Amino acid sequence: MDMEKPPSPDPAEGCLTVAIRMPVRIVVLVLVVPVRIAWEALVAGGRFLHRAVLRPAGRALLWAAWALLVWPWVTLWRYALVPLGAGFAWLGRVLVAVPAEWVYRTVLRPLGRGAARVLRDIGAGLGWVSARLLAPVGHVLALLFKGIGYVLVAVGGGAYAVVAWLGRYLVAVPARWLHRSVLTPVGHGIARLARGLAGLVFVAATGCAAGLLWLLRVLLVVPATALWRWVLAPVGRVLVVVGREIGAAFGHAWRVAGYVSLAVGRFLGTLFRWIFLEPGRWVYRTVLTPVGHIVRDTVLRPAAEAARSVGRAARQMLAVARETARQTRADLRRALFGESRSSRRISLREPMAGETRTLGSRTTALTKD
Repeated sequence: MDMEKPPSPDPAEGCLTVAIRMPVRIVVLVLVVPVRIAWEALVAGGRFLHRAVLRPAGRALLWAAWALLVWPWVTLWRYALVPLGAGFAWLGRVLVAVPAEWVYRTVLRPLGRGAARVLRDIGAGLGWVSARLLAPVGHVLALLFKGIGYVLVAVGGGAYAVVAWLGRYLVAVPARWLHRSVLTPVGHGIARLARGLAGLVFVAATGCAAGLLWLLRVLLVVPATALWRWVLAPVGRVLVVVGREIGAAFGHAWRVAGYVSLAVGRFLGTLFRWIFLEPGRWVYRTVLTPVGHIVRDTVLRPAAEAARSVGRAARQMLAVARETARQTRADLRRALFGESRSSRRISLREPMAGETRTLGSRTTALTKD
């Protein structure tokens, strides 16, 4: 919330600014305060929605996307594709690479060396044929063609000299005379005529352009200058003042609306606290807490003690029942099979339960003579 003070007004402001400022600020304040309050409410609602709904929903969607889109592919890659790739690589090595290496080492390399040796021998034979047969024949043919070339150059040079002399005296000399005696004077005359015509056209165009510029100045520039100077500039200054005041009024109204919205929010918070929180707190402190203590002291604790007593009694009953069952099984065993030797032995460390021991004797008081 912007709580900064607006800049101090300029003491040299005109009466128009002072007359416009207060009505504009009042109207803008009336329009802006509801907008600012609605804006603050939307901001608070948006923050609550983001914190309570959108963020958990985004986390849930992210987790769901990870569980549905990423984790299956990771699992597929880790537990299916990688083992399959390792298996295929092993199969390719065993079935392709090792046999190919064996074929290359035992078959292709000896064949290649044999083929290279044969080709080297063939090349040596072709080199001997070229050096002994083809080179002399080529030298002879080169000398023959060189003589024929000299003859053709001599014949072509004479023919070129004849053609050049005929072209000079039949074409070049008449063309030079025609250019110097006929074409050059005609060209100079045409150039002078074109310069005269161009000067005449330039003078006519300059006069027309000057007339058009004067007419354009009289019909457009002077009215536009008068319109700008006496109408648009004053209206623009007024609109600038009005716009500046409207902007300042919007800023002032926004700050005032911030104060108003803060006060309204605090009032609503205090009203909610006094209407709901404080009565609920008083009811919890003065009613529910004593009632809870009474229920705990009068109902829950006696019920817990009774439950514990019942549990202890049940455990004792179960212990007595187990001891009775054990004694019964022992009596039946002695009745059916007789007393075993291990049961006849008397413990030398501790007496049996329910028996006492006399001083200096290993017998009980009931069996002592």
